[in-house]
Amino acid sequence: MKKLIQSIALTTVLGMGTNGAVADIRLGLDSAPYPPFSETNESGELVGWEVEIGAALCEAMGETCEVVPVAWDGIIPALLAKKIDAIVGSMSITEERMKTIAFSDKYYNTPAAIVAAKSSEIDGSPESIKDLVIGVQVSTTHQNYTEVHYEGIAGSVKTYQNFDEHNQDLVAGRVDAVVGDSLAFADFLASDAGADFEIKSYLTDAAVFGAGVGAGIRQEDTELVEKFNAAIKKIREDGSYDEISKKYFDFDIYGE
Repeated sequence: MKKLIQSIALTTVLGMGTNGAVADIRLGLDSAPYPPFSETNESGELVGWEVEIGAALCEAMGETCEVVPVAWDGIIPALLAKKIDAIVGSMSITEERMKTIAFSDKYYNTPAAIVAAKSSEIDGSPESIKDLVIGVQVSTTHQNYTEVHYEGIAGSVKTYQNFDEHNQDLVAGRVDAVVGDSLAFADFLASDAGADFEIKSYLTDAAVFGAGVGAGIRQEDTELVEKFNAAIKKIREDGSYDEISKKYFDFDIYGE
């Protein structure tokens, strides 16, 4: 069976399989750490739930794949420029994005959340964040949510290139709250740095957040969309999905 080849940087020569062939599919994900979905370990290897799911999908498709980390705000342009072939990097399926790219069926779905100090009276409502500074990662559905629900009410919205940066500014007191994926906040909230913070509210808006996370694919690559859909169905049915997931989560990340 063909295997996943992990590339540590976008500038790395596209991965070569054991037979010397160039990888069939290049999977793009955010170059910034996003545990437990993806991060680089002490040995310089990409690890995480989404990295393993990507490998399982490639195995189910019978394809050799390479992981190519890309800065999040440039990941769709990289796909359209054919520097990568699919985004397997926690990208939500939304109507706005579907104007530009296609998506596979979802492979997970977790709610968004707003995180602030435990002592804060923030509850996620626009009234509770009036005149406060909100942090959010750029080019995400979470940024879209803040623009739809908090624009003109919050004192300001600060955007960040990656998830860790806005958490660091929350700890430093440079923002009053941050909006992001509830599961991605888990490691931060369990850390010493996050001990004084908590999820204040889960955020819902189907029009903004879409129907879950899927693989982003060029619109013309209809055959690849079908292959991903078949692979997602296969790993869900053969137990591979659950086997990987139980190593990271104690609940069903696939969602409703």
